[in-house]
Amino acid sequence: MTASLAINTRRYAKLLAQTLPVVIETEAENERMLAKVERLIDKGDKLTPEEQALLRLMTHLIQDFEDSNYQLNASTPRGILLELMEARGVKPSGLWGVLGSKGTTSEVLSGKRGISKAQARALAEFFKVSAELFI
Repeated sequence: MTASLAINTRRYAKLLAQTLPVVIETEAENERMLAKVERLIDKGDKLTPEEQALLRLMTHLIQDFEDSNYQLNASTPRGILLELMEARGVKPSGLWGVLGSKGTTSEVLSGKRGISKAQARALAEFFKVSAELFI
């Protein structure tokens, strides 16, 4: 995808009219845009310059939406813990031994208590991830 290729404005306008790329504000719009991007990617190196430009535009729109709605880097240690638990099917009782007790687990999960460095290391070992996620 090189930007140096000449774009036929009529063809590009036609593609834009068919695709209707917009600033993505909902999950449904994001899914629609992702489906269109996938169809373009499936064409591989057979994309026209106009399709390449459209692909770049839609990729930026998707990236903007996902950056503002799925910010793992901006998550709290508690939020990351909750996501990992959900993704791996871990119930609070599964963390009693990791965090020390039922009460401590309850307080961490409810946000009443932060995660200590020792608990972060234990959680990292339990989930097989970096302790930095919980600090």
